[in-house]
Amino acid sequence: MYLEHALNYPGCLYTIVAPSGAGKSSLVAALLERDPTIRLSVSTTTRPPRPGEVSGCEYHFVNRETFETLIGEGEFLEYAEVYGNLYGTSKRWIEATRAAGEDVLLEIDWQGARQVKKIFPDMSFIYILPPSIEVLRERLVKRGKDTTEVVERRLAAAREDLRHVHQADYVIINKDFSVALADLQAVTRALRLTAAHQLKRYADLIS
Repeated sequence: MYLEHALNYPGCLYTIVAPSGAGKSSLVAALLERDPTIRLSVSTTTRPPRPGEVSGCEYHFVNRETFETLIGEGEFLEYAEVYGNLYGTSKRWIEATRAAGEDVLLEIDWQGARQVKKIFPDMSFIYILPPSIEVLRERLVKRGKDTTEVVERRLAAAREDLRHVHQADYVIINKDFSVALADLQAVTRALRLTAAHQLKRYADLIS
């Protein structure tokens, strides 16, 4: 099943999930800088842009009415409501990008990853975790973006996330950033070399 499905797309699909504060965004940014052949899927959201954010870069920012229209049109591979805001991933963009031979990386939550896996069973599910809940708390407090109430809410969400780690294909502990980044690069490189993807990329050579 994996081989048959992966042969439809020469490009790999990586999904990275992590609790808030685990360092996912920093690791993804560093990975994309070192490997620009990986395309980051830009989600659509009803959340208002933060200072410095540009539509089409961090997110595609739309209002709720437009988002619901896109749902009706079957635009989203998966979507969810988080803290009162809707977030969705474009199915058509992912299919077209992978069919063109490019690797795609998704940053979504575990519920979204589970939905994506049903549609793309060859998806590689990578979980990023902090070394402990105590370290996660320290990181959330230190970055100074959230109130105490929000920090506690994020920690509660992190504990819920930990219940679903067993669904992942790979787990990376972000204790030392350089080590975690090396681990992430190792995973993406290895997945790119699987027979399923190489047979499609080099079909002319193999035939």
